[in-house]
Amino acid sequence: MATRDSLIQVTDLKKHYNRGAIKALDGVTVDINRGDVMVVIGPSGSGKSTFLRSLNLLEDPTSGSIVFDGVDITKRKYKDSQGKMVKVNIDQHRQKMGMVFQHFNLFPHMTILDNMTLAPIKVKGQDRAAAEEKALALLDRVGLKDRAGAYPIQLSGGQKQRVAIVRALAMEPEVMLFDEPTSALDPEMVGEVLDVMKGLAREGMTMVVVTHEMGFAREVGNRVLFMADGLLLEEGTPQAIFETPQHPRLKDFLSKVL
Repeated sequence: MATRDSLIQVTDLKKHYNRGAIKALDGVTVDINRGDVMVVIGPSGSGKSTFLRSLNLLEDPTSGSIVFDGVDITKRKYKDSQGKMVKVNIDQHRQKMGMVFQHFNLFPHMTILDNMTLAPIKVKGQDRAAAEEKALALLDRVGLKDRAGAYPIQLSGGQKQRVAIVRALAMEPEVMLFDEPTSALDPEMVGEVLDVMKGLAREGMTMVVVTHEMGFAREVGNRVLFMADGLLLEEGTPQAIFETPQHPRLKDFLSKVL
């Protein structure tokens, strides 16, 4: 049920392929509240990434609704506060959702600073000097201010992913979406990326995180979703999910990953 703290309400979300033969999502309903650190776990192929990518319509749902900031972004039009029908501007809504992928998606021919300032200047119309000042402050926050003039090929995987995170933050999003942000990293680089995400959680950033890092889910998440076969099978606090799991699929999953 939506509350005044709700930021995103997902209702009966479905994503089917091959005329329904493949059900990547099969009726997922969940509310994401402001300040939530929602961690989505489950076996490979369970629909976790499809769910995450549907939140900003990188995946176009087969049916269901996603209400973000009071607007159903799956509809073409909605009624504004004056009762007028207004076209949904999905690009405008995507600006409020920072997205961090498994692979860093940095432009290889641009410096880190240019990667950071491209969207604020082009999309939000920020002055270059102001955009660069903010970008440098964000890079300083993750210990990479001295790498502003470097190119992505000169950075480690962990450094690239830290840049990808603060690049998303440069757009001042309302929610951050993370799609297995550490799965492409060498093990010794995972911690430095998780530390940045933990810092965001402490500051109250709303986050939805698809991850295989059970320690992160347990320590940082305030809500954990368990998905399998396109279904949301169990939801609860980290303590409830990890210490007193109810669904047989969740018990089986945890027995293999913990």
